Amino acid sequence: MSGVLKGMRVVEGSAFVAVPLAGMTLAQMGADVIRFDRIEGGLDATRWPVTRSGRSLFWAGLNKGKRSLAIDLKHPRAREIVAEVICAPGEDAGLFITNLKVKGWTDHATLRARRPDLCMVNLTGDRHGRPAVDYTVNPAVGFPMATGPEGSSEPVAHALPAWDCIAGNMVVSALLAAERRRLKTGLGDAAELSLKDVAAAMLGHLGIIGEVAVNGVSRAKAGNALYGAYGQDFLCADGERVMVIGLTERQWAGLLKTTGMTDEMAALGDRLGLDLADEGARWKARKAITAILAPWFAERRVTDFAAAFDKAGITWSVFRSFADALERDPDFSTENPMFSMVEQPGVGRYLSPSSPMTFAGLARDDARPAPLLGEHTEEILADVAGLPDTEIASLFDAGVIARPSREARLAG
Repeated sequence: MSGVLKGMRVVEGSAFVAVPLAGMTLAQMGADVIRFDRIEGGLDATRWPVTRSGRSLFWAGLNKGKRSLAIDLKHPRAREIVAEVICAPGEDAGLFITNLKVKGWTDHATLRARRPDLCMVNLTGDRHGRPAVDYTVNPAVGFPMATGPEGSSEPVAHALPAWDCIAGNMVVSALLAAERRRLKTGLGDAAELSLKDVAAAMLGHLGIIGEVAVNGVSRAKAGNALYGAYGQDFLCADGERVMVIGLTERQWAGLLKTTGMTDEMAALGDRLGLDLADEGARWKARKAITAILAPWFAERRVTDFAAAFDKAGITWSVFRSFADALERDPDFSTENPMFSMVEQPGVGRYLSPSSPMTFAGLARDDARPAPLLGEHTEEILADVAGLPDTEIASLFDAGVIARPSREARLAG
């Protein structure tokens, strides 16, 4: 294993998206990430999407490059062993990320008694400790009421777990910040953040709170229009739909020049008393702008203008399904060095991404498969927890840990 974080060891106790994503992000940067789960599998073990045989593609996607420890978490000795793994010695170890309930055997105070310089990051649902997931947080902060067709009163919840994705990367940031503090001071740390606070903070960062508090405006639905500037979807002659953006003055001027609409838009601006070089003015005039541009797109196939748009540096895209994107976009292929074909045990061989980040002087690693549940249990107990072979054998016999499956043995 190589990568900018080579030598770092992180233990992960997690479910859902955010913390598994954080652990995978660290693993793809070279850290040794150990995920622990119940013997029968954690909450994500069979989460959809799944293969026809029931194998979780969700698990395979969010656990790439990790090691898996499966153990009976109800057993007192098992809990003690997990704590030993979390707090195992080493200047690059003693790092723990979790979104599981941490009162008791995995709370910071308990673990800190084993290792005073422990760095731990805990993601909760909300700041009161109540459970929450992306699909409850998103309605609570208001986005579904601003998403969907203009004039509609029905909330539209998006399919992307955006707050989980942001929170997962914030967990990475918090862990690395705590570890940096430890390097400078020798002190451990316990960072905590909540999924709802991540969403609430982003509302403030994006100016949405200010829009309500200062302007008294709660943003209405605007369909696919780009709020505050110009961006709109258009139906083309071949039935394809494209998204075209005129956010900056340069983007706007390039769009008008390439479509031959410069004079028409100048006349529109004069008629409306608006300077369409200003992005806010374009937002106000968006319907009139779209009425002028829509016939141009309706008369043309995407292939009629794609090359000219690209040559002019216009910001645009074709609307695609997931399947269309994989079939038609070379960025979703091994032409993109982020992607490689990976053999995932129990699933098969398919396209998988490594880290989207590159670092000067370090080669990008290919994607690695996710572990089978419990695939690395024996080696973790021996190499990290330091258990003797006799105790490991007795734990197998007692059912505290499970013997590796044939698939796991072959994968190992």
